[in-house]
Amino acid sequence: MSSDGIIEAPGIILLFICLLRCTQYFIKSHIKQVQAFWLASVLIFVAVIRRELNYLPDLLVPSDFSFLNQSYDWWEDSVLTVIYLVALGLLAYSRHYLWAVLKNVPVSLYLIVTALAIIQYMGENAIIFPHTFGEVVEELAETVIYGIALTYLWRFKLADYESCLAKKLNYELKHADN
Repeated sequence: MSSDGIIEAPGIILLFICLLRCTQYFIKSHIKQVQAFWLASVLIFVAVIRRELNYLPDLLVPSDFSFLNQSYDWWEDSVLTVIYLVALGLLAYSRHYLWAVLKNVPVSLYLIVTALAIIQYMGENAIIFPHTFGEVVEELAETVIYGIALTYLWRFKLADYESCLAKKLNYELKHADN
């Protein structure tokens, strides 16, 4: 684990809890578009967790690893690209549900997360912050963002959005029949 591992640990724990919560929503969902949204969320959290655990390949994979004449880094990037594309496709499929969720998020939450992402970027790239302090700022900003995500997921009412989408789909189906 890197030198900022102690600071990074709470963020990783929060990400795992977010992953479990999204998995729970995926299992509870009864509408295919809703399931697609939550499966995309699970895949996104898997990819983010993998990126956060960037020290694992150094510990578990030999430096000369090669499979079908490709290095571990190539395989990792390829698999993560496929995960991102599948998640993007699932989000496109569930666009009505995605929009229903996104439009009900308070604007202030978007602004706070954007500000934290900018601070995280500045810390990571030692902009304004000295490099050693920048790592701490980066990890703390990420942890706060993950905490916000978990809080939002915990307060989320799946039944409210699922019933809203079911009504909309019935409305669209009734009008398609006419």
